[in-house]
Amino acid sequence: MSTLIAENIERVSSRINAAEKAAGRILGIVQLITVSKTRSANEIKQAVAAGAHHIGENYLQEALDKQTELHDEDIVWHFIGPIQSNKTHAIANHFDWVHSIDRLKIAQRLNDQRDTEKAPLNICIQVNISNESTKSGVLLADLPELAQQINALPNITLRGVMAIPSPNQSDIDLAADFARMQSSLDLLNQNGLALDTLSMGMSNDIEAAITAGSTMVRVGTAIFGPRN
Repeated sequence: MSTLIAENIERVSSRINAAEKAAGRILGIVQLITVSKTRSANEIKQAVAAGAHHIGENYLQEALDKQTELHDEDIVWHFIGPIQSNKTHAIANHFDWVHSIDRLKIAQRLNDQRDTEKAPLNICIQVNISNESTKSGVLLADLPELAQQINALPNITLRGVMAIPSPNQSDIDLAADFARMQSSLDLLNQNGLALDTLSMGMSNDIEAAITAGSTMVRVGTAIFGPRN
């Protein structure tokens, strides 16, 4: 299994590098986040041994259990799942990044509950780029105001935006969604912010995301295989 995970990470890394090269991007500018929800601590350890040090988790309690088991590993922890108000204290103090902020209340709670002895928590705002009623995320029209509000909070650092486009759209529509995300990041920076992160792209659309400017891709299936 460890050999398979390592081979898959090498394969995904090659896809990322090829996409960077094809898009005229700087090689190595795109960070791979290995998404490990439902995967064991042992599988994560194998991924880390193969060079995947950025680990993304969706479910808090599952993540906390794994963090306890993997406390000696060199891991940057990313929370990428929906956030309930009663979970913010643990998220604020057990993760380095949070990608799924979609309202000011959650950002304020993370800010207020972050241990001030820790470095500020890195934050991305989740955008509902496909306008799906069942999906979390702020609408593009509401993004500038929310970004300015979050950027003023002292114990978190707004780094950029994240999106999960609709999975059943055409390549043309997917590319359009990714392009809107890049444009939204550019607009926020033109309005005085200093953001550097575009978190988008998963196992099936790494290349399209990188072509559009993604700086972080979140990959699980292509590394670990289909979810259990």
